[in-house]
Amino acid sequence: MTAPEDIVRRQLSDSVVKAKTVAGVIGWPIGHSLSPRLHGYWLRENAIDGAYVPLAVAPEEFAAVIDVLPEMGFAGWNVTVPHKELALAAVTRADDGAAKIGAVNTVVVTDGGATVGSNTDGFGFLENLGNGIPGWDPASGPAVLVGAGGAAKSVAWALADAGVPELRIVNRTASRAEDLARAIGDIAAAVSWDSRSDALAGVGLVVNATSLGMAGQPPLDMPLDTLPTNAVVNDLVYAPQITGLLERAQARGNPTVGGLGMLLHQARRGFAAWFGPEPSVTPELRDFVAAGLET
Repeated sequence: MTAPEDIVRRQLSDSVVKAKTVAGVIGWPIGHSLSPRLHGYWLRENAIDGAYVPLAVAPEEFAAVIDVLPEMGFAGWNVTVPHKELALAAVTRADDGAAKIGAVNTVVVTDGGATVGSNTDGFGFLENLGNGIPGWDPASGPAVLVGAGGAAKSVAWALADAGVPELRIVNRTASRAEDLARAIGDIAAAVSWDSRSDALAGVGLVVNATSLGMAGQPPLDMPLDTLPTNAVVNDLVYAPQITGLLERAQARGNPTVGGLGMLLHQARRGFAAWFGPEPSVTPELRDFVAAGLET
């Protein structure tokens, strides 16, 4: 069995080893991740002697790799599919938000070598929504959430904490929607997949938190006939940037928000914790990261 230190070392270049501060993103696979492109932009923008590296780590090797990263000098790391739930159990401690969601996407190593896990997806979601729709008010009406997986859990808790009056959770597997609604509490209710169109009546926000509509995936089958034309439609999918759902919403006059901004904003807190400066999400950054979708 390969030693966890060797799993990491074989993925590090000499320039990374020599960098003053090193962070990264762990996934399986990891080649598709835009996070190295994103953090690399911020490192250059702020003239920081640092590196942010992708680490391909299989699930069965994850816990062992996590244990050695602090002693190898890592300041922290992001966690992506399929490790976010594993990371919750692997860190020294998790903050309340990550514990509620049941997943960690950002880890910071303390001066004493402890690993502290958080989940910044909800923060990124709300920041993206607020920037895409200035003045958006979570109390303006019920919200419909399509999906009940990891991303949906982050969005559900973010919306509940932000103050939506009602959250209708639609998922093809009814039991998962019911479990999530039960965890959120009185404002949330599961809606059957067959009733998904009826669930849109009178709402102020619709969020697709599934992979449906992503390149290579089937489209999201969500009729919009009952949706108010002033309701915001947000798709967390960012490849393509304009999904079929967003196209249909725009055609009927609904304001829309794509998913790329959530990726950008959720990364801000980790970068600040590891490298120091609070980074900015600018049109130039968005264009640079989006260009990575075309390669």
